[in-house]
Amino acid sequence: MTDRTHLLAPDVAFRPAELTDAPAFATALTRNRAYMRRWEPVRPDTFYTVEGQAARLTALLADRDAGRAMPWVLADADDRVIGGFTLSGIERGPFRNGRLGYWVDEGHAGRGLATAAVRAVCDAARDRLGLHRVEAATVTDNAPSQRVLAKAGFERIGTAPGYLHINARWRDHHLFQRLLHDDPPAG
Repeated sequence: MTDRTHLLAPDVAFRPAELTDAPAFATALTRNRAYMRRWEPVRPDTFYTVEGQAARLTALLADRDAGRAMPWVLADADDRVIGGFTLSGIERGPFRNGRLGYWVDEGHAGRGLATAAVRAVCDAARDRLGLHRVEAATVTDNAPSQRVLAKAGFERIGTAPGYLHINARWRDHHLFQRLLHDDPPAG
């Protein structure tokens, strides 16, 4: 484990994503494709391949290196991917904000892993990235994800009509934020 790896349960680690995770992401996303369909954009079949995940991770890691994103993975004791968490759209200056997206394998849902990982993302956003705020959005009928955000200290700040194209149609989303600190922007 690296110094950035956290055990969220005896059998689950939360760590930075790497390009070598592409095969495990392809397997996990394929396994959860039907389960996550109601909350995800329609994706081409290539998204669920090792090559598709390698391309996705390559882009995310380039954004990480440029300071625009931070991708993490939930992995079981055998280092199989069972979830993904990404802080994207990171902005500096007076905003100091990032957008959170995440998913957890259907077989591991309801264990508190998402809440623990969202808290870890917020800790990293505050302590390592110096962000002031993290925002998230959920389809209005995604009550489990809304509970995760509430438990992790997010507050609902509104509803955006037709916010994202999810499961083949424009869907309304509840918007959430968590303010991380009140310090002035650094630099």
